[in-house]
Amino acid sequence: MYKILITIFLAFILGACSGSISSIKPNEKAFEEEDAYILFALRAEQVKEYKAASSIFNTLWEKSGKKEYLYKSLQNDIAKQDYSKVVKKVDEIAQNNLDDFILIRLKILALIGEIKLEDARVLAIQLVDTSKKATDYIMVSEIYVKQKKFDTALKYLESAYAKGYNEDILDRMSIILYVNLQRKKDAIAQLETHSRIHGCSKKICNRLIGFYSNENNIDGILSIYLRKYNMYKSGEISKKIIQIYLYKKEHLKLLVFLKDSGSDDDLLLQLYINSKNYEKAYLLAEKLYENKDDINYLGQSAIFEYEYAKNKENKQMQKSVIKKLSKVVKIDKNALYLNYLGYLLIDHSIDIKKGIAYVREALEVEPKSAFYLDSLAWGYYRLGKCKKALRIIKNVMKLEGGDDLEVLAHFRIIKKCKNKKNKGKKKK
Repeated sequence: MYKILITIFLAFILGACSGSISSIKPNEKAFEEEDAYILFALRAEQVKEYKAASSIFNTLWEKSGKKEYLYKSLQNDIAKQDYSKVVKKVDEIAQNNLDDFILIRLKILALIGEIKLEDARVLAIQLVDTSKKATDYIMVSEIYVKQKKFDTALKYLESAYAKGYNEDILDRMSIILYVNLQRKKDAIAQLETHSRIHGCSKKICNRLIGFYSNENNIDGILSIYLRKYNMYKSGEISKKIIQIYLYKKEHLKLLVFLKDSGSDDDLLLQLYINSKNYEKAYLLAEKLYENKDDINYLGQSAIFEYEYAKNKENKQMQKSVIKKLSKVVKIDKNALYLNYLGYLLIDHSIDIKKGIAYVREALEVEPKSAFYLDSLAWGYYRLGKCKKALRIIKNVMKLEGGDDLEVLAHFRIIKKCKNKKNKGKKKK
């Protein structure tokens, strides 16, 4: 926690220092070697030689009188944990005067580092009463956290948050509420309120997701991911939303999300198929084929065009489906498309022999498919070869899928055809 505190306040102090440095013109030097000293000091800081960096910055301060060098020197003393040196030096310079806020903040950090929390608290309260700065409210709060006085710590954070609705302060508040005070509902409520008024940033959204996950609140997690997706349109976020909808088995809501977001058209197509919404499946498969030029989508488009057609005898529709499937099977010898094309040619008596040829190609790929064998039996029935058709469909009845309603209907029709032929032979 102390490292976090140092990071917050050194960043603040650095900002203040950079403001001072920027007010000096580039060609204005306090002494000739000033630039060289700065480079050496910064390099020492970069390689974490904090003692050397502190010494060089201190020399710069003594030679130039520019306080930003003093601040940098003391920052490096804190980085090398020479806290007593910082306290002593600030006391010598400030002499209990609170006018230089940066020096007082550095002294407070050093006192915290020495575990002199009460001294740090008293000084921090004096500072915040004078400065009224949000950063100083946070400093007081962190001291109270270290003293395990979480209610008081929270009050100071709330004062800091009220000054600008800073999400980092709110995040710290939520952790104290949720973890330290076990006021979990309050923590979530504060984050939710902020997110709805000021927006759900990544930090706030992720904190809410963490809390909701800990509470096993699936609806809460989903609501945050939906908000995040609306802001960032991320593929990773959409995957999370899809996973949650699938887990909750809310397929209709998932379908609406996929349709609106366009985040996973393949899954949307599958949902259309599962719900037997063949018209939308046909249109989506058409779009996917145009966008991706994948022949598989053209095959699916053809099947769904036929399936959603109210009038299966519509010649124009049949022609469109046959044209598409013929193109597909030239490129991809997929058994499904071969059988579908073959059965269509057989069932509508468009070209029964050609249909049988396609079905046989499908059976070369899947020789024990009950559905493809049923198509073959139906083809021979359509040619009037009832005995051959009956022999095939009897075998179909023994296979998985042999109890399908369409297979059973074909069996009854083919059986009648065979019986009629036998009766005709007896009469002769």
